[in-house]
Amino acid sequence: MKIIIIGSVAAGTSVAAKARRNDEQAEITLYNADYDISYSICGIPYFLGGEVDELESLTPRSAAWFKKRYNVDIFTRHEVSAINDKRKKVTVKNLDTNETMEDDYDTLVFATGATPTTPNITGTDQDHVFHVRTIQNTVAIDAYMTANKPKKVTIIGAGFIGLELAEQLTNKGLKVTLIQRSNQMMPHLDKDMASRVEQHVTSHGVTLHLNEEVRAISENAVETKNGMVIDSEMVILATGVRPNTKLAEEIGVEFGKSGAIKVNNKMQTNLPEVYAVGDVAESFSVITGEPIYRPLGSTANKMGRIAGDVITGGDLEHRGVLGTGILRVFDLAVGYTGLSEKEAIKAGYDVEVLHNIKPSRADYLGGKELVIKAIADRKTSQILGVQIIGEDGVDKRIDVFVTAMSFKAKAEDLFHLDLAYAPPFSTTKDPVMYTGMALQNAIDKKNKLITPHELIDRIDNGEQLQIIDTRATKQYEASNVTGAINIPLAALRSEAKNLDPDLPTVTYCNSGVSGNAAQNVLRNMGFKEVFNLSGGNKNYQSFRK
Repeated sequence: MKIIIIGSVAAGTSVAAKARRNDEQAEITLYNADYDISYSICGIPYFLGGEVDELESLTPRSAAWFKKRYNVDIFTRHEVSAINDKRKKVTVKNLDTNETMEDDYDTLVFATGATPTTPNITGTDQDHVFHVRTIQNTVAIDAYMTANKPKKVTIIGAGFIGLELAEQLTNKGLKVTLIQRSNQMMPHLDKDMASRVEQHVTSHGVTLHLNEEVRAISENAVETKNGMVIDSEMVILATGVRPNTKLAEEIGVEFGKSGAIKVNNKMQTNLPEVYAVGDVAESFSVITGEPIYRPLGSTANKMGRIAGDVITGGDLEHRGVLGTGILRVFDLAVGYTGLSEKEAIKAGYDVEVLHNIKPSRADYLGGKELVIKAIADRKTSQILGVQIIGEDGVDKRIDVFVTAMSFKAKAEDLFHLDLAYAPPFSTTKDPVMYTGMALQNAIDKKNKLITPHELIDRIDNGEQLQIIDTRATKQYEASNVTGAINIPLAALRSEAKNLDPDLPTVTYCNSGVSGNAAQNVLRNMGFKEVFNLSGGNKNYQSFRK
């Protein structure tokens, strides 16, 4: 059996490695148009910022190493320019010599990855404008910064790479301007969570422009469609990627809704003995079962291993993805998994939403605030999505949620998890457990929640509500929810006689706990409908910003 793999990095090399582990006799050839077969795209910003000292540390595996370890023939700087699917042959061009040759195969694997999108902007072909996708891009940017010592840089795009570069280049002393054409950064977050990241980024000196598109780039400035002119000595395009499907299209490979190659759970395309893996291939959502495109190295590795196993007689299957991501921006970590609130509503779910603000570990041992937004299905109690922002413990919690959601966990299941506890690591009731408890109570209608967005909408629509601030008077006077009256929790039982039990009532505190206690008091006193403000005054004030 002869296997030809087009492309390398995470997906292609994983195919080759797994195929070789399963079958010592298979003839495996990998063609790669780039110079490097394996490198960390995600590590590039940290080299440019100086956090990673040596560029070579991002390219741990060479073609020679791979040949010695796996006996796989790897040809770098060799581009597959054409495929004859009927004859099962590929035409390969040596990019250094311009010579061409043909090679035959029994099984073909597309691991052609993704290509950076270049927006329709005048001036993107200039020497000081860069993509950030390959080691060659990285070398060019580093050389430009060393030679020209720019002080002002504009980054177009506020996704993962854009934010990581904003952090790293700010830390390196550059003045960074970040431009995003939509009304928020990080599109996989809900706006109420993205706004927290936006406030954090700007507090570290980054200039952020939302709802703004770049029209033209000149030698020393960036001009937007709204007429802004931003001084800039270097421009980085972080505007996303699209699957590199040109070769696949030419032989009739079918594409999915996302524009990536459509595959089944064995990574097989519609053509016999033709597979697709990594950033060129479409995945599907663990939650909805619908097609999803999330080009990440972790998913690419997984897909490659599955294809390599199936090709050599194995029975591995792809189980889909949740679309998990995590990012560090300055001293803040941002993690998410599953559906956002807006995605869940669009998918037709009746959602329950909780904002849970808790310390990552015991306060007396330096616990830092975590803001957890969790979305569940009211009909089934299944956890649909989670977003977490904080300085400490975000990765631990998001991975617990991912694991639980992968096994279709319901809200109530989270409370019963036997998570590790000691004061240096967690609180007695871990934020994950508390999230499940509060969500299930809301779903069961025992302790209803109301988000800041819902509360403001109801007030704006003229609905008469009783809003009770249960905090100390000084806290109330410092900031409060519009229209709220102040009744500290300790006085609520005696003051309740002055309230109308038939009016919809909203209780809140600083982050939710005392608001929940007040909610229970009023419910048990016969108040008909009592809501606890999700995330309390902290979440409300953040939303208003």
